[in-house]
Amino acid sequence: MTDRDSTSSHPSRDRPDATTFPTKNPRFSPPTSSSAAELARLQIRLKKALVQYPDFPSPGILFEDILPIFADPGLHEAFLRALELHVRHSYGSEEKPEVVLGLEARGFLFGPSLALRLGAAFVPVRKQGKLPGPTETASFKKEYGEDFFQVQKSAIRAGQKVLIVDDIIATGGSAAAAGTLVKKLGGALLGYVFILELDFLRGRDKLDAPVYTLLSSQEEGTPSPTTAQHPLS
Repeated sequence: MTDRDSTSSHPSRDRPDATTFPTKNPRFSPPTSSSAAELARLQIRLKKALVQYPDFPSPGILFEDILPIFADPGLHEAFLRALELHVRHSYGSEEKPEVVLGLEARGFLFGPSLALRLGAAFVPVRKQGKLPGPTETASFKKEYGEDFFQVQKSAIRAGQKVLIVDDIIATGGSAAAAGTLVKKLGGALLGYVFILELDFLRGRDKLDAPVYTLLSSQEEGTPSPTTAQHPLS
């Protein structure tokens, strides 16, 4: 675990940084000094709340538990405020998300609350066979085979601006599949927001929209989680 405020400070060489992503929207405005300072304070507070469990669920894996954030109402509010600050200053009033798309399962922990704060709809992405009615499907590779994500066809209208959220980006396969679903339904993919990132797996290289990580990441050389810890990442 490093002590950087956000991995957005070192984006992939060939992927745009969500905090500096160019826009033609004349009403777009970068964070003010006061809001940037507020975000930095919130990030420090939230990072201190993470709990690490070495060798869980198996030897050599460092499990970082985000659940203490949700167990404390003050931390939960701080977390949502931090995400709101990022989204509002990155996309502006005219480009703000109309849909927040949360990945099963931890994207469900904060996707609905963030959507409510932004005045947006929340749409869940689920494993194959768990949603009723007509669905769209996208596949992604896992360590031992292939899996499938689905979203209801009526959940996203053509042209709607969509933000994808999940707890962590590892290999990037599941997030890329969610992006594919957005495009299949005609949505406009604004970007991806994660709480944590495993930099050394270079998952953001698979994503073709801006990527933002709220808290510090783990780099190669640290005892590191694998996709066994986060099978949907």
